[in-house]
Amino acid sequence: MAAHRCYGVTCITALTVQSTRGVRRVQPVAGQVIADTLEELAGDMEIAAVKIGMLGSADAARAVTAFLKRHQPVNAVLDPVLISSSGMKLLSAEGGQILKEQLLALALIVTPNIDEAAALTGMSVANLDEMASAAARLRALGARNVVITGGHLDPPVDLISAQSSKRLVVLTGKKIASRGTHGTGCAFSTALACNLALGKDLLNAIKNAKRFVEAALKKPPGVGKGLGPVI
Repeated sequence: MAAHRCYGVTCITALTVQSTRGVRRVQPVAGQVIADTLEELAGDMEIAAVKIGMLGSADAARAVTAFLKRHQPVNAVLDPVLISSSGMKLLSAEGGQILKEQLLALALIVTPNIDEAAALTGMSVANLDEMASAAARLRALGARNVVITGGHLDPPVDLISAQSSKRLVVLTGKKIASRGTHGTGCAFSTALACNLALGKDLLNAIKNAKRFVEAALKKPPGVGKGLGPVI
């Protein structure tokens, strides 16, 4: 957010024990604490965009759902964090149902990677055609706009399905060899939220976010013994 000259106020939904070698433990924050934090921030700040990442529990999902219904932020970006890259489950089955049945429709855009899109839809998502089918399924579930990121594909490709257009938009990138890939989805969705906060339209916000992550992948901090952070 600082790289985009935005100021981020945060509501922590879960504490994690993790390093570049993986996530070892998740400790959710009480739902009422989350609800109170969100209300406190909303009463003090003019919020230009909301980025929703890891929820960690059904209570957190309910608290965030209630907040979005109450305040109806225009630029809400939902990054459906379900499983860590090291295989740790980051949201309960009940929380996942709340995300699918309520949060999808409340966000301006949802930004799953291919694995998250597969988990949300119950479909195989391993190529561009399957990404298109999964995007259509997410739209049918209530999502207004969808971008499925395929950074693990070769070549990397992102697919955008927007309510304002009947045509799908495909953004093709170049494979970047990097050990700093931890947090690429978070960086992308956060950059997208920042661009929306700064007044960019949805398509250009997505393109700018993609360029930001590509640049970050080329120059990661290079810390840790595992997959280091992207930025």
